[in-house]
Parts: sequence; C-alpha cells; structure tokens
Amino acid sequence: MTLKIKNLIDQKNLLNQNSSIAFCDGAKIYQAFAKKYKTHKKGFFILAPSGAGKTHFIVHQKEKNWMDGDDLWKATKAMPKDGWWLSLPIINEVEQRCDIVTHEAKKRGFWILGASNYWMKPDAIVIPHWKTHKKYIKYREEHNYDGGATSDRLQQVISHRKQILGWIKKGVPRFKSVKEATDYLNKLEHKK
Repeated sequence: MTLKIKNLIDQKNLLNQNSSIAFCDGAKIYQAFAKKYKTHKKGFFILAPSGAGKTHFIVHQKEKNWMDGDDLWKATKAMPKDGWWLSLPIINEVEQRCDIVTHEAKKRGFWILGASNYWMKPDAIVIPHWKTHKKYIKYREEHNYDGGATSDRLQQVISHRKQILGWIKKGVPRFKSVKEATDYLNKLEHKK
C-alpha cells in the first residue's frame, strides 16, 4: 500500500514538540515522494528564509523537480506541530532533525527547497533584496496565506537571513531568487 504525501503532511499527524523521537525505516515515505517528484543522479538542497518565494516556485514549476522541504519534514515527522519556531532551543532541535531528513533525501536524488537548516551545508542559498522580500511576505499575507513569516515577525526574518548568509563564508553560492538558484544547480546537474 502506498502512502499519499497529503496524508503524510496533514497537521493532525504531526507530533507534539515534546514527543520522544526514534529513527525508523522511511522507505515508504521516500517512495511516495518519488511518485510525485522527479529524482536525479545528485540531490540538491537550496536554503532560503520564509517568504523568499519557495512555495510560489514549487507550485509553478512545469516539471516536478523541486519539492517543498516543509512537506518532506512534516511527512517524516522531523517537524512538529504548531509553535516550534517560537523558541530558539526548540528551533535548533527541529532543524537538526530536518537536516538528517534532508541528507537522506539528497542521497536519493531529491531536489529540496526549504528554510530549515542547522548543520548540513546547502548547495545554494537564496536571499532576495530586502524590499522584494518584504513585498513577498505582505503579498502572501493578503492573498493566500499558507503559513510562514508575517509582517509582524520581520525581525525574526532578518535574523534568519543573517544566519543563512553565514554559509557564503563556507563556499555556498548566493542567489537573489529561487529561479536563479535552481537554474544554476540544474546546469550543474546537466554538465555531468
């Protein structure tokens, strides 16, 4: 029996943030994602803060190459129910769990766009111009809010942007849009 991704990421199936975590075989979860998203010879992970255009890009891609990291992390229960992003110690714990899942997904050739990251080196980062980033956040709030940063939490977004920019010192390329980053990695994949 195959699992449907929508059922895997349903909020009611997520764990409470204080749940005890154990590793298990996730083959069925990755198989479900492989039915929806193309797998590649090499997996990639693009890190971008909330409101940078990840979901918009994923929804509008012609070919299902890139998946939303939030969907993957919820399906594997690395990401718990509501409110985990309000406390730095819990954020760090959740993002370490997400890194493990991202690492596993990359080994299977998945291309992931996400905002959760602690130790795993991304293949690219996206930091839009601040004016553009605020515009994206405001637009999402006013039209089809699906979660993520809101205008009243811009200080948290600024902090996350600074944290993400730290990857540049470790050789990770920076882009101003998700499309620029995905085009760059797609070219790397096709050079081989």
